[in-house]
Amino acid sequence: MRYTKLLIPTVKETPADAVVVSHRLMLRAGFIRKLAAGIYTYLPLAQRTFTKVANIVREEMNRAGAQELLMPAVAPAELWQESGRWDQYGPELLRFKDRKGGDFIIGPTHEEVITALVRDEVKSYKQLPLNLYQIQTKFRDEVRPRFGLMRGREFTMKDAYSFHVDNADAHREYDNMYAAYCRIFARCGLRFRAVEADTGSIGGNRSHEFQVLADSGEDAIVFTVDDKGRPSYGANVELAPIARPERAPETPGQPACVVETPHKKTIDDVAKFLGLAHDRVLKAVLFLVDNNAVMAVCRGDRDVNEIKLKKALGAKQVRLLTDDEARRKGLVPGYAGPAALDAPEVTVVVDIGVQGLAGLVCGANKEGEHRVQVAEGRDFAVAIWGDLTTAQKGDRCGKNGDVYDAARGIEVGHVFFLGTKYSSAMKATFQGEDKVERLCVMGCYGIGVTRTAAAAIEQNHDDDGIRWPAPIAPFHVSLVALGNEAETMDLASKMEGAWEAQGIEVLFDDRDERPGVKFKDHDLIGCPVRVAVGGKSLKEGVVEVKLRTDTKEQTKKVPVAEAVAFVTGLVSGLLADAKRAADEAESRH
Repeated sequence: MRYTKLLIPTVKETPADAVVVSHRLMLRAGFIRKLAAGIYTYLPLAQRTFTKVANIVREEMNRAGAQELLMPAVAPAELWQESGRWDQYGPELLRFKDRKGGDFIIGPTHEEVITALVRDEVKSYKQLPLNLYQIQTKFRDEVRPRFGLMRGREFTMKDAYSFHVDNADAHREYDNMYAAYCRIFARCGLRFRAVEADTGSIGGNRSHEFQVLADSGEDAIVFTVDDKGRPSYGANVELAPIARPERAPETPGQPACVVETPHKKTIDDVAKFLGLAHDRVLKAVLFLVDNNAVMAVCRGDRDVNEIKLKKALGAKQVRLLTDDEARRKGLVPGYAGPAALDAPEVTVVVDIGVQGLAGLVCGANKEGEHRVQVAEGRDFAVAIWGDLTTAQKGDRCGKNGDVYDAARGIEVGHVFFLGTKYSSAMKATFQGEDKVERLCVMGCYGIGVTRTAAAAIEQNHDDDGIRWPAPIAPFHVSLVALGNEAETMDLASKMEGAWEAQGIEVLFDDRDERPGVKFKDHDLIGCPVRVAVGGKSLKEGVVEVKLRTDTKEQTKKVPVAEAVAFVTGLVSGLLADAKRAADEAESRH
């Protein structure tokens, strides 16, 4: 493809609102243009990459036995009212009325639509299992759309939904999709981890996120590896289980007593005032849990995690108490603590990290006072223990006892076991072999196609631009003509034809521009292999080849007669590496 025939509006300056790397580089390299907040036009280079990601997804979904369909982007409110999400989903659901006054939404996800379809079309166990997927534009009306395609309002997603006769078969398909996702992201040339995650608004009781590892990632994850360095467990920090501490109980010292701590309400203020480390000060966080007041207690160097608290108490809803609500329950905001607590309506739940500690400080449940020399067991009894805090690097895993490492990640895929959440609400049943009507058991599986491309940039870039993994690069080869002399253009044209005949995609820069301008543009665009033809090198009988994916970026001079075969080998090797990584990822699963 000739550069002069493509719309590639590269720019030198970065727009002021572009904060993250992928947003900056996609704008500068001419991949996207903003139409409105969180809504972008995808220019030709971007569309080529998105198509490649989508094709990898499609091939692996088909390989795994799923069937592709396409559902409407617009859905009637009645379906969402059936499922209960019309009121639950919140302001991110874009709602509108048609000319007749009917309520509709633009789909952020399609559980309701697919469940209605299967409810109408599937009547017998003989038609199950069934896994249906689509690759489609979605819309979520984000309150603060930001970071370009990382957190946009309109985006392209693959969403799949499976239907089964029982839980066992649904879990089998969950594992099948998990393996397919490992192959997909490995084939995209990405470094990623699959981690346990909260099910959120989708529902269900089992889920994994697929996180592309990047320092700029929004999500914090922890993981363990086995003795061969292979991932053994991983989870989002909000969900990762922490093992009970392996330590002997501390011996209580002096009796607990109350000291004045005027205007010292925060952990930091109290620790500084008393000259103690943060882990010696107990943090008491006040919640309303299913309409009951709860005091969640942990060490001051940790944070109470609402997801874990909800799980520990088997609750449906959790939120922080307001100061006025706390006072009405007999609690003193900023000075609450588990020792000498006179508030019978308040349930106290304590994090396992507090177990066996002595010499602690906690709120004295009076304004301006704290209790010192507090010992767990002596000065307060614990009725409910729980793993309540957000996991950190160095914690021991509650699953296997190994020590967690930590990383930042960008969520690009998510698999859920839904059970009968939607089939029950929407009455999606089938007749079993015994003639008894049963609810379909469901799973759902999503991949952000456009987000995957943005995540690839976050993981693969340098100061000069993008370093695309070969499988999803807009072109495999940047062919740069250094001058427009007949000999240079003729040789470049022949190389372009030879590579394209072998299925290698070439961006042939035939512009009448200085070499420096061309090199900067091609580094910005980030095709895996750059070949420069012409100038002094051609007089020496060589072309210059640089592997953009190589962090050392050493330019190699290759004889003209060997150039086509040499570059073909480079590209083939890069693509083969990704397929080999996919096989290895699947085998590890």
